[in-house]
Amino acid sequence: MSNAPLAERMRPKRLEGIVGQSHILGPNGALTPMLSMGRLPSLLFWGPPGVGKTTLARALAHEVDMPFSSLSAVSAGVKDIRQVIQLADGDAMFHPKGRVLFIDEIHRFSKSQQDALLAAVEKGVITLIGATTENPSFEVNDALLSRCQLFVLKPLEGDDIKQLGELALREDQVMQASGIEKVDWEAMQAYTGGDARRFLNLLENLVTTASSMQLKGIDQAFVDHHAPNVSRHYDRAGDQHFDMASALIKSIRGSDPQASLYWTSRMLLGGEKPEFIARRLVIAATEDIGLANTQALIQANACWQAVERLGMPEARIPLSQCVIYLACSAKSHASYRAIDKAMESAQRHGDLPVPLHLRNASNRVMKDLGHGKGYLYPHDDPSHFVQQSYWPENLPHETYYQPADNPSEAKIAEWLSDRWPSIE
Repeated sequence: MSNAPLAERMRPKRLEGIVGQSHILGPNGALTPMLSMGRLPSLLFWGPPGVGKTTLARALAHEVDMPFSSLSAVSAGVKDIRQVIQLADGDAMFHPKGRVLFIDEIHRFSKSQQDALLAAVEKGVITLIGATTENPSFEVNDALLSRCQLFVLKPLEGDDIKQLGELALREDQVMQASGIEKVDWEAMQAYTGGDARRFLNLLENLVTTASSMQLKGIDQAFVDHHAPNVSRHYDRAGDQHFDMASALIKSIRGSDPQASLYWTSRMLLGGEKPEFIARRLVIAATEDIGLANTQALIQANACWQAVERLGMPEARIPLSQCVIYLACSAKSHASYRAIDKAMESAQRHGDLPVPLHLRNASNRVMKDLGHGKGYLYPHDDPSHFVQQSYWPENLPHETYYQPADNPSEAKIAEWLSDRWPSIE
């Protein structure tokens, strides 16, 4: 029996052994027609760890009978790339299709390192398969991106997990010898997030433990007891960081407190800094709630302050309170839209001078130049309001702020209508 981990023992060498990714490899898969003709284009695989990027690359090369070279962008450089290209050039007579070059974590390559691949990919000397956990549109330069087909590799789903687990119990010698006959696959999926490598590693640990206890099955309670501290996959520097933050903000904007709490919890369990979440809540309070409930920004700032003072685990409580408050609050993005309209207008009209009556008149020289002349002081009027122009000369009045339809801004709309009836 091999001492290699179960994930390595179960690594398939052929496409038919790969579980999942049916959108690429299934009967109607995107690569299926080309593979049936023995062709393989240059590819970029984008997906989280453990979805089989390396395994798939090797299996694809085997499927079309092409030699395979592998580099890691963490340690490789231009010299290593050129060596593989020279190797491909040298054996072109024996391998007319070229050589597959798999580059793991290709997003770590600099622009010059990525550029070193262009000519060989263009000429077909090498077929590039790059793997990345980061968004290729940001991390891979356009010239290389345009020469590759991009595929998103998906985490394993429930049926995939069950299929892979049953395959391991049936075909791996160590698993066969354990005597385990039944496993709650759904319970295990909750701890592995569709990551095949983590799933198989956890399965091996649970089977070993259950076998030592002479058990025949692994149920929900057993999984929860023996795998309570398995960390959820969460990359605080990658796309998942921003995707979950986006999901949280959109749940708050959509007034769903339950979903908002779920995404907050996912981020916290993944190790996200609570201060980051608090900052996002401040943004949501002013961007999505604004004048519909001016208390929202006060609550969000108080939450941020409490989070900074408390730290985890107590910081989760003010975060929860604020998330619920914001999700259940009336919504308005009128302030957000107003400033964007005003900035667009200011950009379009250029540097218009400030009218004399609005200019600063803090000394005699400025007053002699006419600064402040003709300005009407609103507080001299009993109503504390006077109608006068506050706009640059020759710039017609423009409406940036339009009160939204909510009780708070209805009062603002009435107030504006009373004072500026000619511009409503």
